[in-house]
Amino acid sequence: MRPRIAHASLVLGLAALLAACGGPVRRVSEPAAQIQQLTVRADGRWDVDVRLQNYSSIPMRFDALRLALGVGGETAGELRATPALTVGPESADVVSLQLAPSAAAKLVVADALAARRSVAYTLSGDVTATPDAASQRSFEIERNSALTPAPGLPGVLR
Repeated sequence: MRPRIAHASLVLGLAALLAACGGPVRRVSEPAAQIQQLTVRADGRWDVDVRLQNYSSIPMRFDALRLALGVGGETAGELRATPALTVGPESADVVSLQLAPSAAAKLVVADALAARRSVAYTLSGDVTATPDAASQRSFEIERNSALTPAPGLPGVLR
């Protein structure tokens, strides 16, 4: 009977050691960027809230972003920032930026707001980020989506 107990103890001990060695999987996935909200200011500039999504299983520090914004087929301008923002695993955070849009983009957005209809937008460029305890990397961003006027909030698209 004693050899069986010794054998069972050995197997359980080895299983505990193997379980301790594994740890969580450290997966780095491509982040994403999208417009969460666009607000037209009285002076014609836009406040653009860009949502940065970390799909990785580890924290990621977003060091810089450079994204060309287009609305309704017109070039609006370039969104640039150096937020140095750390986003936890599988989480998101928002960076607020100001943009002086092109005249054509202003007209497209004003028309969409006046008609209370959606407007397509594109983001293209790159985001520079540093995965936890790793070296900085550049991730290409390509996003096609739409913004809709927010009910009860004049000059706001979401």
